[in-house]
Amino acid sequence: MNFISPNSPAYYLTSVTKDRLPVFRLDALKSVACDALNESRASGGFLILAYVIMPDHLHVISDGEKKAAVILRFINGIMSRRIIDFLKREGHSSSLEKLRHESYRRGHEYSLWDHHPNVRLLTSESMFMQRVHYTHQNPVRMGLVDSADEYHYSSARIWNRAPREAEPLMVDIGRIKWRRGGAAS
Repeated sequence: MNFISPNSPAYYLTSVTKDRLPVFRLDALKSVACDALNESRASGGFLILAYVIMPDHLHVISDGEKKAAVILRFINGIMSRRIIDFLKREGHSSSLEKLRHESYRRGHEYSLWDHHPNVRLLTSESMFMQRVHYTHQNPVRMGLVDSADEYHYSSARIWNRAPREAEPLMVDIGRIKWRRGGAAS
């Protein structure tokens, strides 16, 4: 990854579930989401630099080597398939019914996402670090935990150099080139 700059930005990506349904309220679904993010990263050839999975949305910070639309297509597409397959397999018919897509566009019966994802360009290290901190504080602001490190489905512990042995998703912070030398804190 190049230095973060206007010519080489990182992306702050937000995807919100359809009608803000708390699809990711169960740890099992958050685990499926983390596995899908890892699969998306491998398939799409992009970096995941920070993330959080919230009950009704997710935030991902990625490198700018690929276009944001391409990264989102991998993340949202793979995650949709994995989550909907999980809901079908585990018999969560009431959740599936809430995701039923009325227009059946492109032959899809269900829709996991609101189709207006938010993309923000991060063109400096200070903007980048502000978004990393914002991402990690999401569960604290929502009252889910008292400290960002307590929330299992986030990269906060990795950034704080205290990862658990069984992190649900490792991030690529070692691939960031810093202007100031060394990793930011």
